[in-house]
Amino acid sequence: MRMREVRRATAADAGVVAGLLDAFNREFGTPTPGVEVLAGRLERLLAGDELVALLTGEPAAGVAVLSFRRSVWSDGPAVMLDELYVKPELRNQRFGHAMLTAACEVAKGRGAEALEINVDGADTDARRFYEAHGFVNVEPGADEPMYFYYRDL
Repeated sequence: MRMREVRRATAADAGVVAGLLDAFNREFGTPTPGVEVLAGRLERLLAGDELVALLTGEPAAGVAVLSFRRSVWSDGPAVMLDELYVKPELRNQRFGHAMLTAACEVAKGRGAEALEINVDGADTDARRFYEAHGFVNVEPGADEPMYFYYRDL
């Protein structure tokens, strides 16, 4: 297996990306529409510019998914790291580090000023990983962490 090389997924990789994302959700007991539905969506999304998926390893050991949107607060896009997943048996081999580094480079290369990530409060491993890579959840001058809210529509 080629270690820690990261490449941008194409529409032809939709099935591979879908399989990894489906495995991610299943591992953590999160609902998933299944590989087939995800692959159909990803085939369309990966052909455009608003979503970028990164793959590492051969065969694929992990995936990172970035969403880009316009922002009123900067000239560049707002970028969200929607997903970062490494197969359980391949963790602690720096695949996650390689993908996060590549995700930051892709975002910066597209003019983004920051990379945003949502992490469950109870997910201490993910929080520790992102904090070790320089991510924070407290804005300068603030004492309290930031929160993410949502409502199903």
